[in-house]
Amino acid sequence: MLRKLGDYLILMYQAFSKPDKALVFRKRLLHEFYNLGFTSISIVLILSVFVGAVATILVAYNTDSPLLPEKLIGFSARQMIVLEFSPTIISLILAGKLGSQIASELGTMRVTQQIDALKVMGINPANYLILPKIISGLLFIPVLIVFSIVIGILGGWLACVLTNVITPANYVVGLRSWFEPFSLTFAMIKTVVFAFLITSISSYIGYNVNGGSVEVGKASTRSVVISSIAIIVFDLILTQMLLT
Repeated sequence: MLRKLGDYLILMYQAFSKPDKALVFRKRLLHEFYNLGFTSISIVLILSVFVGAVATILVAYNTDSPLLPEKLIGFSARQMIVLEFSPTIISLILAGKLGSQIASELGTMRVTQQIDALKVMGINPANYLILPKIISGLLFIPVLIVFSIVIGILGGWLACVLTNVITPANYVVGLRSWFEPFSLTFAMIKTVVFAFLITSISSYIGYNVNGGSVEVGKASTRSVVISSIAIIVFDLILTQMLLT
């Protein structure tokens, strides 16, 4: 375990070295923006709508009391979406999509000796292949999470309109009640940490594949599992550190 952690840190040190050619790095970064970011918008959109709707309905079901104001439902749904559902649940989904994609891409390049060819040409393969993925993840995944929060809140409002669990007006009042800007700060801190875990762990596993196509598939699955476990563990750590 300690040896793998050491190999991971060494790989990250190699990846975060200064790029040899800035123009080539920018082209790679733009490619990864599209490859990892823009292709994930649709799944984030669909999941966020239903997550927001489900969160609102669940809160309404569990606070069905005349002693509780209806605006409390909007407030609780907002807190659930901002603090946990969008940063953590969407990051877990992205760990499955992006983690397997990154690991399989780098693993295929490893078993087909494309990474060795880059070394022969005097190119730092870790910097050339991994750094653009990490930077694009750190920059674009927070954008996806903000998008998810907005769509999730709209999904909760849509649930109010379609199911009449509460009036949409009271839902909006609840959204605007007791707002703390640190909630968004906390969500963004978690998102940046999760983005780094997803991209770096998947890159490490894919970069160190040995064998053939079967090992690439296993590495893809392993990257999803390990990234998801890391997200859950750091979710607990960050919540304990920042909210208590």
